[in-house]
Amino acid sequence: MADPATYRPAPGEIPDSPGVYRFRDGDGRVIYVGKAKSLRQRLNSYFQDVAGLHPRTQTMVTTAASVQWTVVGTEVEALALEYSWIKEFDPRFNVKYRDDKSYPYLAVTLADEFPRVQVMRGAKRKGTRYFGPYAHAWAIRETVDLLLRVFPVRTCSAGVFKRAHQQGRPCLLGYIDKCSAPCVGRISPEDHHRLAQDFCDFMAGDTTRFEKRLTRRMQEAAAELDYERAARLRDDIQTLRRATERNAVVLPDGTEADVFGLAGDDLEAAVQVFHVRDGRIRGQRGWVVEKVEDVDDAGLVEHLLQQVYGTDEADGTAVPREVLVPVLPTDVDQVESWLTGLRGSRVRVRVPQRGDKRELAATVHRNAEHALNLHRTRRAGDLTSRSQALREIQEALGLDTAPLRIECYDVSHNQGTYQSASMVVFEDGLARKSEYRLFSVRGRHGEGAADDTEAMHEVITRRFRRYLAERSESGDVELGDADAEDGERLVSGPIDETTGRPRRFAYPPNLVVVDGGPPQVAAAARALEELGIDDVALCGLAKRLEEVWVPGDDYPVILQRSSEGLYLLQRVRDEAHRFAITAHRKRRSKGMTVSVLDDVPGLGPARQKALLRHFGSVKRLRAASVEEIASVPGMGERTAAAVVAALAPDDTAAPTEAVAPSAGMLGT
Repeated sequence: MADPATYRPAPGEIPDSPGVYRFRDGDGRVIYVGKAKSLRQRLNSYFQDVAGLHPRTQTMVTTAASVQWTVVGTEVEALALEYSWIKEFDPRFNVKYRDDKSYPYLAVTLADEFPRVQVMRGAKRKGTRYFGPYAHAWAIRETVDLLLRVFPVRTCSAGVFKRAHQQGRPCLLGYIDKCSAPCVGRISPEDHHRLAQDFCDFMAGDTTRFEKRLTRRMQEAAAELDYERAARLRDDIQTLRRATERNAVVLPDGTEADVFGLAGDDLEAAVQVFHVRDGRIRGQRGWVVEKVEDVDDAGLVEHLLQQVYGTDEADGTAVPREVLVPVLPTDVDQVESWLTGLRGSRVRVRVPQRGDKRELAATVHRNAEHALNLHRTRRAGDLTSRSQALREIQEALGLDTAPLRIECYDVSHNQGTYQSASMVVFEDGLARKSEYRLFSVRGRHGEGAADDTEAMHEVITRRFRRYLAERSESGDVELGDADAEDGERLVSGPIDETTGRPRRFAYPPNLVVVDGGPPQVAAAARALEELGIDDVALCGLAKRLEEVWVPGDDYPVILQRSSEGLYLLQRVRDEAHRFAITAHRKRRSKGMTVSVLDDVPGLGPARQKALLRHFGSVKRLRAASVEEIASVPGMGERTAAAVVAALAPDDTAAPTEAVAPSAGMLGT
C-alpha cells in the first residue's frame, strides 16, 4: 500500500477551478475519476489523515500512486468529461451500474434499404430506432404481431429476404398480408420506408393520428358501398386499440417522463426506471450497483443519470421533458443544463411531491426494493466470496498483495494442427472480457509448436515482450523522469493530453495461471526469466487432481476442494479453455472449408462474395459466360476467364465436387 503523502501535489500547484481528476495506480491504470467545483478543495480532502477517510476512500488513496487533473470552463463541462473518462478507462473504484438482466428492445432498422422490425438485445446500433425496454420478448412479439396487420413492415432476416428475392415469391407473411413483400417488389423502397416510419410514430405514442386516418377511410369505404374494405378497416382500428390498451395509462395524455426509484444499503443499491410516454408506461429497466466509492444517494442519482443519458447510443429523443428522481442530484442545476443540451429543449429534474406522479414514484420504489431483495437472494455473499477467494490465493501462493488481475493461458489444437492459445483476464474476481486475447501459435519454423510446452513458452514470450515494448514506447505525458531508480515514475500534476486508450498489453498481471502441470509451468517460467520479468507471480492448475503448481517446487500446493480460492482458479482455467477451444474450432472450420475458386489467381474473398451475391449460387455462376462474370463490379475479363476455366467440368477426371460450395465456402 502506498502512502498518499508520497504523491501529494505541491502546495499551490492545484488550481482553484472546476475540473476533473483521475487517480492512477503504480502501473498507470486509472482507478478513480471524479469532478469538482474546486479541484484544490476536493483533492486536498483526499490527503488528510488516512484514518479519517471512509474505508472505501482509504483503499483507493492507498492503491493510487499519482493524481492528475484537467481544468474545464464550467461545471457542466466537468460533468460530461467525468462520464466520458469513466466510460473510457472503466476505473475499478467508480460506481458502475450494471443491468440486472438483459432487456429486449423492439428495434426498427431505418438505415436499411428495406427497414426491418425485430427484437434486439445488447449494444445499440446507429441508424436503428429502439422502443422499450420490455420485460419479456414475448410481449414485443405479441405487439408486433398485432400491428403487422396495419403496418405490414418486413420482419424477416436477411437470408430469408434474399432467398425470397431470388425465388421471386414471398414468404408466408407476404401471402397472409402481414408483410408488404418488398422482396418481390410489391412495394417500392420509398413507400416501405414511409410504412416503417409510420410504425415508429405509432410506437412513439402518436396513436390518435392513425386511428383517425383509418376511421376516415372506413367511412369513405362505407359511403362507396365497399363493405368488405370497410370491414377490414374496422378490424384494423380494433387492432390498434388492442395494441394501445396493452400499455397502462398512468398519467394524463402528453406526459413525458422517466420515473426513477432507488433502494439500497451501505454495500449495494438497486435502481428501477419506468419510461412514461404520452401518459403510458412504454418500458421498464433496472440496474444493480456495488458502492465501491463513498457516495450518497444524491451522488448515485447523478452517476445514474450520466449513464442512462450519456451513452453514445442515446440521442436527444431518449431524454424526456421531465426526470423524476427519489433524491435530487448533488449539482441539479448542472445536470439540468447538461440534459437540456442533449435534448435541445428544457428538461426538469425534480422529486415528485403529490398526486399521480408521487404514487407512480412509490410504485417504482417498491420495484427497486423487490429487485434488490431478488439480487441479494441470487448473489448472496458474492462480493464477500470474491474477496475471500483472492485472499486465499494470496496466502496459498505467498503473494505480497491480493492478485487483483489474473491472466490465464491455455493452448488448444487437433493433433498439432490449427494451434490456438487464449489469454483471459479476471479483475477483482470477475471476467474482464474486453481484455481477452487470442494467439495463433507459429512455432520455430512457422508450422506450429512441437508440443504444448513449446506453445506455452511462445505465447508467454509474445505477451510479455509486447508488454515490455509498449511500456517503454508508451511516451505517457504523465510519466516523469525524476530521479527514480528505474528512470521513470508516475508523478502528480495537470494532464496535458486527455485522449488515447491504454494499450492492449501495457499492464502486467499480478498472477499468471497456465492450464497444466509442472512442464507447462516450467515453460512459462523460462519465458519470463528470459525476458527479465521477476515481479509477476506464476502458477499452473492441473486438471486431474486440481493441483496448483508453482515454479521450482517438487510438490504442488493443495487447496481445499471447497475453498473459494480453488473455485476462482477453476473458473479462470475453464474460461481460458473455453475461449481457446472456440478459437481453435473456428480456425479448423475455416481451414477445412475449401472452395473451387480458392485457387483462381486474383480472386480473393471479397470478389468471391461479390460473385455469389450477384449470381446467387455456384450453379448459376457455373452457367454464366465470361462477359456476364466480367460485368460484376470489381471483376475483369482475365479474372472472369479464369473463373470460367476453374468451374468448367472436367470430363477426363472423376468428379471431385459432389456438393457445390456453400455461401460460407465462397467467403473464405
